[in-house]
Amino acid sequence: MKFGAALIAAAATGSWADAFTSGVSRSARVGRVSLREGIAEELDIPCEDECALDSFPNMPPSVHPGVLTGKAMVDLLDHAKENGYAIPAVNCVSNSGINACLEAARKNDAPIIIQFSSGGSQFYGGKGLDNKNFAAAIAGAVSGAFHVRTMAEQYGVPVILHTDHCAKGLLPWVDGLVAASERYHAKHGEPLFSSHMIDLSEEPIEENIDICKDYLTRFAKIGMLLEMELGITGGEEDGVNNEDVDIEDLYSKPEEIFQVYDELTPISDQFTVAAAFGNVHGVYSPGNVKLEPKILTRAQAYISEKLGDKAPDDKKPVKFVFHGGSGSDVNDIQEAIGYGVVKMNIDTDTQWSYWEGVKKFESKYHDYLQGQIGNPEGPDKPNKKYYDPREMMRAAEVNTVERLDQCFADLKCVNILGLGSPTAAENTLGPRRGGLPV
Repeated sequence: MKFGAALIAAAATGSWADAFTSGVSRSARVGRVSLREGIAEELDIPCEDECALDSFPNMPPSVHPGVLTGKAMVDLLDHAKENGYAIPAVNCVSNSGINACLEAARKNDAPIIIQFSSGGSQFYGGKGLDNKNFAAAIAGAVSGAFHVRTMAEQYGVPVILHTDHCAKGLLPWVDGLVAASERYHAKHGEPLFSSHMIDLSEEPIEENIDICKDYLTRFAKIGMLLEMELGITGGEEDGVNNEDVDIEDLYSKPEEIFQVYDELTPISDQFTVAAAFGNVHGVYSPGNVKLEPKILTRAQAYISEKLGDKAPDDKKPVKFVFHGGSGSDVNDIQEAIGYGVVKMNIDTDTQWSYWEGVKKFESKYHDYLQGQIGNPEGPDKPNKKYYDPREMMRAAEVNTVERLDQCFADLKCVNILGLGSPTAAENTLGPRRGGLPV
């Protein structure tokens, strides 16, 4: 059985971490166990240039190429808050989308957050799989996690590997992923995933916090971070429709944010808060979305006052997450960053950019895509090189990388790592040697 298939099969039986038992050595890099060495030794994957770095010129020494967990992840988020940038968090449903994110991160010399929703995880596993008890969603997310872990190091960028909104009814999905991370931690000294979001914003706040405390207690034992949500993000995403919620539910109160901070901090400082300040999923006409970023700075001031002498010097004790980032005004985005936002979710805009890349490709080569044989060059001319699926997928990736360039710029997340511009990839030697036909 091939290595990748063995990993997925073992994951289903709860023994998949055994696939890495041999050949895994401890890295000198802040004492972490290096999965990269295990994969490289098992598959003889070269790991050179940025991939081989132990750290980055402009980052804390714990921050390294590949998936970050524990202290390295916290150090990265602290660096973002201290230096006034936020990290784009992109929802992915395929390895093609993941690769586009990694390419964009290296192009912008920056970290990135790659995240899966429950529906996206199921799609990653394949719609032909039964999803009873979230089996397909769990397997899909685990498969995606291994892809991210393998390729993030090859691209030479730091990645936070995250899962997005998990409402109460989806908790069994995250439970399966946490169990996988616990087994992985037992073998490798770090969890499979960096963090998970528990979104109980539709539940009473006391229940929301109590359940989050239970998860944070479990996460803290293996170095995972919890993202929790207060208030409701409007709009529609991944089958969750909040387009008709009460306006007041779109804005969190400082007292509520302090209650979260006060109850979670004694357990662990590894948590972020997705506070609502008018956020809406999706893209809407100008004027239909009214963001109030100052809610965040009022909350920071309120909590700092409560903490007194124990407040941090920057008076920003909370790391905030910006949901519904697609289509938001850049001024609102950058104002929110100044108030402690370290992560902004992007989904709608990259969904469109991926599709738009396919759309542009079809438009450009329309007359070559109407049949297997016959085009403007002659009725007997073959069209295989045009309908090769790599062509449209690569067009989608390139268009998505270009859209993500804007996201990195809007979030002030450019030239962060200190690597400079990447070397052009040498993959133009023809389709049999890595190039593309057209």
